[in-house]
Amino acid sequence: MTRQAALRLLSSLSALLLVAALAGAARAEQLIVSISNNRITVTTNYSGGELVLFGSIEREAGAAVRPGYDLVVTVRGPRADMVTRRKERKLGIWVNTDSRQFINVPAYLAVFANRPLEAIASADTQRRQQLGMNNILLTQRVGADYGDVVPDDAFRSAFVRLREGQGLYRQDTAAVTFLTPTLFRTGIPLPAEVPIGAYEVEIQCFADGALLTKTTTGFEIVKVGFEQFVASAARNNGLTYGLVTALMALMTGWIASVVFRKD
Repeated sequence: MTRQAALRLLSSLSALLLVAALAGAARAEQLIVSISNNRITVTTNYSGGELVLFGSIEREAGAAVRPGYDLVVTVRGPRADMVTRRKERKLGIWVNTDSRQFINVPAYLAVFANRPLEAIASADTQRRQQLGMNNILLTQRVGADYGDVVPDDAFRSAFVRLREGQGLYRQDTAAVTFLTPTLFRTGIPLPAEVPIGAYEVEIQCFADGALLTKTTTGFEIVKVGFEQFVASAARNNGLTYGLVTALMALMTGWIASVVFRKD
């Protein structure tokens, strides 16, 4: 091995050791989390509920003690394409005049924290880490282009407002509670109209405005009983499901005409 090759190898090893040391310092804390129920079953009488996320911030031995931690919990439900429409009154009739399609956005979205986001991190960090409803990307189709827009865009604001009205989008910056300096919990409300599918929960830990560590967990919402049978039939046997549904509608109409017939 030449002298120059040896120097290059030594330089590379030094760089790797430096990166490893920095990575170890960055992982001085780690999150240990759990959810009260990883699988929610939905039946005909399901009226909503709440999961509990709890966990702790574990410090490595010898790590410096920090004065305080902040947590941001983001829950994203199954993704889908959705459309927001703008209505205007013309000639006394409300009609759709424009629309905007949202591409692959969460059907359920919730953000929870232990205090206001502006007190946790700078505006730049919030944008970079997608903290809060205004910073989470909601991709839209704008003509031939795709992308997100400013938070106060009319279609984006209307989309978020409508989802909030259904209890499917929410933000609460006082929902995370520290039981001890490192032990925390928060509730995840699930409305009656909660979408079926897989949910991802991201937990981010901050201190002094900087992201220290993060982790993810998740849960699943499934239909059982008759609802599952109907959903499976509609998905796997669409033609048969459509014919049976039409036949049931005809039978219901015929029975109603017989029962309420006036002689």
